[in-house]
Order: sequence, then structure tokens, then C-alpha cells
Amino acid sequence: MIYAVRTIGGKEEIVVEQIANKAIANGLQIYSVFKIEEMKGYVFVEGELEDIEIIIKDVSGVRSIIREPIPIEQLEKFLEPKKTEVEIEVGNIVEVVGGPFKGQRGKVTRVDKIKREVTIEILEVAVPIPVTISVDLVKVVKE
Repeated sequence: MIYAVRTIGGKEEIVVEQIANKAIANGLQIYSVFKIEEMKGYVFVEGELEDIEIIIKDVSGVRSIIREPIPIEQLEKFLEPKKTEVEIEVGNIVEVVGGPFKGQRGKVTRVDKIKREVTIEILEVAVPIPVTISVDLVKVVKE
């Protein structure tokens, strides 16, 4: 069964990691631990309720457990990967909108649609520097 564990908002990732580590170390019946981006303040644990209660004791960031199991059908829409097309092509001029190169412009030299990455050459430098970054961190400014 899957149970929701209430956490302090913003601490979901830390709680997931701590629960997973404790489950491995103690050999309890915990099958999976995950968080859903759209649901702040909750992580989800698949396992036996008694084992989950043992695991979450002394985990920093945990507030409580909701003892009613959650049917997987209610979570399926959140667990399906989001399919978005990469609409960037070789030769496009893009602006980096996040990360260490934020604000820089570059020319796309390679697009990896599977990994959702682009390789760009930064334009405002004396020597072109190829940089590979996620397509989520660039926007097309000129096709």
C-alpha cells in the first residue's frame, strides 16, 4: 500500500533520501519512496504501515503520516512522464535563462532530443566555447 507522509514544505527531497537510507539500513518492507513536484509538503511511501511508522521516527522534516492508504489510481496522473517536444533546431540563436551562463546568447550546434539537451557556442566571447545544457534552460530568440 502507498501512504502519504506529511513533511515540512521544501524538505521533501531530504525526507525521501533519509527514508530510503533508513529502509536499506534496517531491511524493512519499504518498496518505494517518492515525491510529486506538484504536491508540496508530502512524500509517498510504498510499504507496510507498521514499517513506515518505524522508518519515519526521528526523520527530520517529517510531521505525520496519513494512515489511510492512497489508491495508485489517484497518483497515476502525476507519475506519467510529461512529454514535451524539443522545438529547438541546429542553427537557432538561444538565450540561456538559468544556470551559470544565464543571460548569455549562443548558437545551437547540436540537439539531443532523447536527453533533452542542446550544445551551444556562446556568442559574446573571443573564442567560441561549446556548452551543453538542458533545453529547459534556454529559449529561442532567433530561428
